[in-house]
Amino acid sequence: MLRTTPSVKRKARNASAVCAFFMALSAFFLVRPLAAQDNYEIQVYGSDTVAPKTTMLELHSNFTADGSKPLPGSKYTVDGSYPTNHAEHESIEITQGLTSWSEVGFYIFTSSRSGQGVQWVGDHIRPRVRVPDSWHWPLGVSLSTEIGYQRRDFSTDTWTWEIRPIVDKQIGRWYFALNPALERSFHGESVSHGVEFSPNAKISYDFTKVITGGLEYYASYGRLGDFDDLHNQQQQFFPAIDLNVSPNWEINFGVGIGPTASTDHLIVKAIIGRRFDWSGHRDHGSSLSTQ
Repeated sequence: MLRTTPSVKRKARNASAVCAFFMALSAFFLVRPLAAQDNYEIQVYGSDTVAPKTTMLELHSNFTADGSKPLPGSKYTVDGSYPTNHAEHESIEITQGLTSWSEVGFYIFTSSRSGQGVQWVGDHIRPRVRVPDSWHWPLGVSLSTEIGYQRRDFSTDTWTWEIRPIVDKQIGRWYFALNPALERSFHGESVSHGVEFSPNAKISYDFTKVITGGLEYYASYGRLGDFDDLHNQQQQFFPAIDLNVSPNWEINFGVGIGPTASTDHLIVKAIIGRRFDWSGHRDHGSSLSTQ
């Protein structure tokens, strides 16, 4: 009788889990038809995942210095949501590592603006898997799916779903990442739009062991097969700095410029993150070795 070793069984389970997520990508197109990315978590994802028995706690902060304005005599913009101009967004992201190739993240979004105080905006949940290191792929590859709710006062779409493929690569001091995200709305004004394409990308260079500088790009082109004209697309360019002070810390600062009419024109953002390892060792299970 042919016996299957535990190692083969583990690899089969890993492959099955990754395949299941790519099957979810296909099912994504079969459900009923997300608006453009909101400015709560402004980040280009890398392919690595948080290690098991490890928790990543992040604070995403940004201030819109020049954004959407309310209609005259109203507290809302033309689409019935609160304006983003001079709004401060604070988002908490908690990510728990499940296995050496999977994690789940949870978001709490808040917004504050003069005259409105601090308000809860919504919550999202985000499971993610990546190609295991044992596969020895030349690129870092992972797949994230995110579903959640945002209050109507802050978004024209309240229930949304995003699927985000992630590809990245480290070449010497250079780092490249691409997130060609696909989005749908379950409830709101964009339900009839179908699948929308919102690509993110990042290129950076390690100037020193501590300081990395680069450019991040965020966009929403509109529905697949029928992109909006440039005037109505959302495009943001963020010159950004990453500080590599410790493997346990994530520190990112950036200033975003939106050149199109549909985009907030000036945003300042920061991300402060801290890993907490409950396993008693320092192996964070990242995919850096495959990048």
